[in-house]
Amino acid sequence: METEIRYYYPMNQKDFWEKELKKQKELKYLGRFYECTDQYNHPMKEYDFYQKSIDGRFRVRKTIKEDYSHCMITWKRRMNESMNHGIHEEEEIEVSIQPDEYENLHLLLTKVLHLELVESYERYRTVFQNEDVEIVLDEYPFGLCMEIENKSKKKNPKLVIEEWVKKLNLKMEDAYPLSWDDKYEELCRKQEKPVERIVRFDKDMPKIEK
Repeated sequence: METEIRYYYPMNQKDFWEKELKKQKELKYLGRFYECTDQYNHPMKEYDFYQKSIDGRFRVRKTIKEDYSHCMITWKRRMNESMNHGIHEEEEIEVSIQPDEYENLHLLLTKVLHLELVESYERYRTVFQNEDVEIVLDEYPFGLCMEIENKSKKKNPKLVIEEWVKKLNLKMEDAYPLSWDDKYEELCRKQEKPVERIVRFDKDMPKIEK
């Protein structure tokens, strides 16, 4: 189970939050990574991952940083009944594969299992962590997201989140309870932009405004 909270900001807040996180001596800075994530859906309507009764995301993610690369298959599902003041829990299952197997995996998913590639997005992720928490700054084509996720195996997950919300002078009520694609579609509606299936930095994207 994953317990986390998210906040969204204009992209020009990135330097501010990076400096604030580097001031936290308890946190280790792991660097900035490029990520590309593909999201697939089941071909049968009764197993549609996006329907409210399931509300899940099946993803394949490539992560790259200089001489480092990683590829992972993940299943993530929101547990709506456990949401509390912006903190939410999600079911998460992860499987790692070799990065050079990415193309073959895509072929298996689309040509053999007939999953549909429904969304794809890229972002840059800056990571800070210790044994209790992981805090990331995600640069999306439409804005910045700060995510605070519990990593402790011993402490109460919600108390860990609340502790770091307080340390960073944040407010629980300012958190955004949904995922990146919900935020993106919300911005598109407000700014009258078409909702793109493939979200990239070189496209005309909506922007989070202060």
